[in-house]
Amino acid sequence: MKITRLAISCLITLTLSACAPKMYPIGPKVIEPELLVDRYVTADGEILPVRRWLPELGEPHAVLVAVHGFNDYSQFFQSPGDFLKARGIASFAYDQRGFGGSSRRGRWGGTEAYVDDLRHFIALVKAKHPNAPLYLLGESMGGAVAINLLASPLKPEVDGLVLVAPAVWGRATMPWYQRAALWSLAHSMPWLTLTGRNLGIMASDNIAMLRAMGKDPLAIKATRVEAMYGVADLMDAAVANATAIEARTLLLYGEQDQIIPKQPTRQFIEEFLSNHAEIKTIAIYPNGYHMLLRDLNAALCLEDIAAWMTGGDVAHVSHLKGSQ
Repeated sequence: MKITRLAISCLITLTLSACAPKMYPIGPKVIEPELLVDRYVTADGEILPVRRWLPELGEPHAVLVAVHGFNDYSQFFQSPGDFLKARGIASFAYDQRGFGGSSRRGRWGGTEAYVDDLRHFIALVKAKHPNAPLYLLGESMGGAVAINLLASPLKPEVDGLVLVAPAVWGRATMPWYQRAALWSLAHSMPWLTLTGRNLGIMASDNIAMLRAMGKDPLAIKATRVEAMYGVADLMDAAVANATAIEARTLLLYGEQDQIIPKQPTRQFIEEFLSNHAEIKTIAIYPNGYHMLLRDLNAALCLEDIAAWMTGGDVAHVSHLKGSQ
């Protein structure tokens, strides 16, 4: 009996090892990173599509690098980019590894790769607009990438950070059964794809936008479990780095967010404000959902971002209410 149990145990261990979550991390440097008109060539030769929104006349008053969320891509900033462009602010966004029009779509690149790509991208944008203040905006997963970058030893100098519904739902605040299910699936069937189709979760109140996104072939609808496991690692790191951010920051969150719950967000904000609270602004939108920049009331958020970037007042500063 003991031998049989040992054999079964060994078999399970070997099986789980063989099916461990797989990453597609950054490769060795082969070229100098380069920012072209419509693409960003990374140091390891990866080609990532780029979108840019430039003011019609003259040099921009400021430059913004925008980083998209999980399963999304650079198209997420189309409306915000147009809004800011009309106010003299240039915006740049790229498809992160495994998302949008990049290669190996649906595969997870790893925290180090996403942070390193963003670091080089900021340097390239800054080189094109050396005289304009540069701001970094991260939405959801992009917010977690931005947090980890600005907490790293090689953090770039930015004039401000904008976090839009940042992905800060670390494992410590997930229900135990959710953590267990994620680990089990990631180590047994990492290739399995899941959708949130039957969960009844609304990412935004902008139904027309959600329907268009559902038809967009570049937006991922079925997610590999190993990618979910990877984004959980990214969020864990972002939560751990909450007190390490020293940049002037505007954090936006919607009371109706059904993707990143209130409890972990509140805990992150408390830690976040424990260091340099005087230069950090929290804006809460009572009718806002997760996709704040594309909600029906997105203009409220965009006006606040534009005002904050130019040193003006943010209209929706308040405390996060209730629990979730």
